Amino acid sequence: MIQRIGQIMLYVNDQDAAAKFWTEKVGFIVVAEHAEAGMRWIEIAPTKNAETSFVLHNKELIAKMQPELNLATPSLMFYANNLDQMYEDYKAKGITVGDLVEMPMGKVFNFADDENNYFAVVEKN
Repeated sequence: MIQRIGQIMLYVNDQDAAAKFWTEKVGFIVVAEHAEAGMRWIEIAPTKNAETSFVLHNKELIAKMQPELNLATPSLMFYANNLDQMYEDYKAKGITVGDLVEMPMGKVFNFADDENNYFAVVEKN
């Protein structure tokens, strides 16, 4: 039985640029970085003790190793507090953001990384 989500694999064109985006703009930290057998992956998370992390993989390398995989970015929804401030901070950092809207579940906006992969953030009611 699956008990929790451990890691989400993001397939990116430039691992260093993706890590820089997530750490310098969004505020994540690098939890670990590995290189083995010609592969390199970078694990990032909101905090060191977060239960779920992202693993940044080289999209081109993974496509060569497993051409049958769908390497599109999954739709991810983050939960956050103080969304108004977060929205303004992201805009000030030059992050592409959508409108901040009020939905039945709470406030929500989406944002894009430097490779135009979109993510959503919600502050639940």
